[in-house]
Amino acid sequence: MDWKIELIAIPVSDVDRAIGFYRDRVGFVLDHDHRVGEGVRFVQLTPPGSACSIVLGEGITEMAPGSQKGVQIVVPDAAGARSMLLENGVGASEVDLQPWGSFVYFSDPDGNAWSLQQLPDYGASQS
Repeated sequence: MDWKIELIAIPVSDVDRAIGFYRDRVGFVLDHDHRVGEGVRFVQLTPPGSACSIVLGEGITEMAPGSQKGVQIVVPDAAGARSMLLENGVGASEVDLQPWGSFVYFSDPDGNAWSLQQLPDYGASQS
């Protein structure tokens, strides 16, 4: 039996600002934006190539805006991803080189914290 994580809630204070940030500055694809009913708006965005999406909106989570910390996205090129973020006006850390990967950190306007990880090339070190 497979268990797949496919949706992670991101608590935000301003849904439209968050859509603009994640879609226009970080490059996620806007999959859905539906007002389900009074006080419920469901917005789903997906990072390019990911099987897992994020959900934000109204009436989605009881977490305080900005309280989601440590969601990690694997990227093929941490330095390239950092450059793209910076070019789109997103503050991003320097590349943090560790034996288990290269990392870049950034936050959304509410303070939800993200990390990007480029996995190490173990095959190259074994040649």
